[in-house]
This record gives sequence, structure tokens and C-alpha cells, in this order.
Amino acid sequence: MGLGWKLHGDGATVSSSTIVAPDERLSWGRTIGLGVQHVVAMFGATFLVPLITGFPPSTTLLFSGVGTILFLLITGNRLPSYLGSSFAFLAPIGAATKIGGIPLALSGIIVVGVLLALVGAIVHLAGAGWIDRLMPPVVSGAIVALIGFNLAPAARDNFTKAPVVALITLAAIILVTVLFKGLLGRLSIVIGVLVGYVAALLAGEVDLTKAASAPWIGLPTFTAPAFDPGQLAIYLGFVPVVLALVAENVGHVKGVGQLTGRDLTPLTGRALFADGVSTVLAGAGGGSATTTYGENIGVMAATRVFSTAAYWVAAIVAILLGLSPKVGMVISSVPAGVLGGATTALYGLIGVIGIRIWVENRVDFAKPKNQLTAGIALIMGIADFTFSFGGATFGGIIVGTVAAIVVYHLMDLVGRARGTDPATPRASDEARAATGAIPAEPRAD
Repeated sequence: MGLGWKLHGDGATVSSSTIVAPDERLSWGRTIGLGVQHVVAMFGATFLVPLITGFPPSTTLLFSGVGTILFLLITGNRLPSYLGSSFAFLAPIGAATKIGGIPLALSGIIVVGVLLALVGAIVHLAGAGWIDRLMPPVVSGAIVALIGFNLAPAARDNFTKAPVVALITLAAIILVTVLFKGLLGRLSIVIGVLVGYVAALLAGEVDLTKAASAPWIGLPTFTAPAFDPGQLAIYLGFVPVVLALVAENVGHVKGVGQLTGRDLTPLTGRALFADGVSTVLAGAGGGSATTTYGENIGVMAATRVFSTAAYWVAAIVAILLGLSPKVGMVISSVPAGVLGGATTALYGLIGVIGIRIWVENRVDFAKPKNQLTAGIALIMGIADFTFSFGGATFGGIIVGTVAAIVVYHLMDLVGRARGTDPATPRASDEARAATGAIPAEPRAD
């Protein structure tokens, strides 16, 4: 598919029995409006990641737009998606930043991007069946859940710095989620942050000095990565993120395919490869790592418009925002209390999305192998079990991830050999798609 789009009907309306397909579009005025809507949908989560990690927000916005364009090109303009900032990287980025600053963290991001691109190439050539065998739902759900719950102390630390503002932010997120339907309900995080920001302004907790002096137009801050062969443990700490991103991208392809009534499975390898290339590019320039966004799938499901033209508009708008240092400085001024309230909800949602994978795939927790796989992995991730080996230190996420994979496959192998546990059937495409689109990113619904 090229960059040309067929006009859907009269270009103005979408009937209740049809959708606007990826290769179609509405009128350009409506398409631009939909593109801006996608920017609003992704904005809350995308700008929170650089705030939490200390990365420049403008640089992150720029690379998210560039990454989205790359994704659309690599997938042949057939898979509508926005690549926003990934929350799965937060824990390893935090560990790397403490030791070698942002440059070391960027090198870890590049490692993940390269590995993800390699996985994409393998899937494109060999198919995605081996992913199901390596990471059945009980394993992938445990990995996603422990990534979210492992971050709980970071949310607590920010919350306690300004508990009143944090509580206002959290309350706003909860209320918006239950008070409003449609797009407003899906934007509970960004609206909650705005409410908390206003509260912080009134409390005198916001410093706008840098924002006032920043120019409206200019290049963002670019930072070069710094590779350190002596930090093997840090790089290994990034590896579990690859598994989360694989599950996320596969879910995205299945989810969009189910919503559009198209078999998009052949694009799975391309999607993984594109996300990997985008992540490498972001890491090379100082931006946050990228991933497919479920928030934007929610917008498509609500509007019934799956046109990739709207994503081109969204990508261009994000790039323009990234070229405004003033916008970046305003985002950077969000205080700790607001972050504490927002991340309390976000990190919890990431953890619950892992549990949702179990529910939607009907994981049988009457089976000891499923009980022990999930239980051991979660305890190691939440308690942040740390092991040292050969001078390297490994934290809870990598320890829990390894435990989930090893415990499950060891018990499955022994159980089948002894006849005490029959093989678990592969989850259906419908069940995988129902986990939605995002199994590693937060959303409010």
C-alpha cells in the first residue's frame, strides 16, 4: 500500500455498519482533526515517561513522531499505530541513570531496540508461533504485571513529596474515568495531570522560570549514548523489556486485525522490526524508547476510523511540538506531587494489565505450574529481589522474568514427561486480541 488513500463514502460520515479502513480517509479537514485527537490521546502517557526518567520531553515528542512515520512506512502503511513512550523501560532506565547517567540509559535502550528488531526479522521469516510457546499467557502476564508493581516505590517517593497535590491528581484521574464516556474518559490521565498541575500552581509548587525564557521554536536537546562493556548487569536488566514489547506488539496487531476484520498477522514481524528501529533511533538521539499505543486504538474503536492518514497527521503534529523548546520546558515544570498521583494510577494499571492477560486468556490457576510461575515471579518483582554474580547485580525485574520462564517450562516439561500435567493448549487469536492491544502500557478503561 502506498501513501494514497481512497475517500471513504462522502468523506464526511461513517455509518454504524462500516469502518474507515487503513487505506481510506475522510475529508482532509476531518482527518486533521482525527490526527490531533490521536496526539491528545497519546500525550499524557508519552510526556510522563521523560518527566519520570529525566529525559528531555521535546526530544521524546520529536522521536515519537519520527518513529510513528517509520512504523507506517515499514508496515507498508497498512497497520495504523502511534508509537509513544514505553513505560516498560522505566525501571532499567532508573537503574542505569543512577550509575552512568542518561547516556548509559540510552545505550540500554539501543540494546533493546536492536534485539526487538532482530526478533521482528525472525518472526517475519519464521512466523510468530515460537513466541506463544516461549511466553504463554501465564508467563507474559506475570512479566507485564511485575514490571508495573516493581515501580511502586518510585510512585510512593513522589507522592510523599507533596501528598496534597498528589491526592488531588489521583482523585481527578479516578473521577474523570467514571464521570465521562468516550474520549474524555480515555483521557483521564492527562486531565488528571492538568488538574494536579493547576493545584500545584495555586500551592506555589511550580517553577516556570525556564519555560518563560525558552524560545517558541528551536531544536530539542540531543544526547549521545555511552556504551560501557563493564556494565553487563545494566544491559541484562533491559532484556526483559524486549519480552514485554514483543507481547505488546503482537497484541496490537491482533487487536487492530480483529477490529478491522482483516488478517494483519503477516505484518507482525514488520511491526516488531519497526518498533525496534524506532527505539534504536530514539536512543541514539536522547529520546525515550517507543512502543505501540493502546490509547490510540481506543480512539479508533470509538470513532470507527482506522485510516493511517490520521496517524501521519499525528506524527507531524508531534514533531512540530518537539521543535518547540517552550512546550518542552512547560512539560518539564510538572512537579513531583503531580507525578506521584499520576504514577500511582499508571503503575497500578500496568500491573493490572498483566493480570488482565491471565483473565482474558482464561489461565487455569488450579494448575500448580501456573500458580508457582505467577506467584514466584510476582514476589521477586514486587520485593525487588537482587542477586549478585561475578561482580554484576541483577534486580527484581530480570530475576522475576527469568523465574517466570524457567519455572513454567521446567514444570511443564517434567509434568508432561511424568504424565501429571497435560500440555496447555495455545490461546486463541480472539483471546490474545482481547488482551488488547497493549499488554504493557497503561490506559484508563
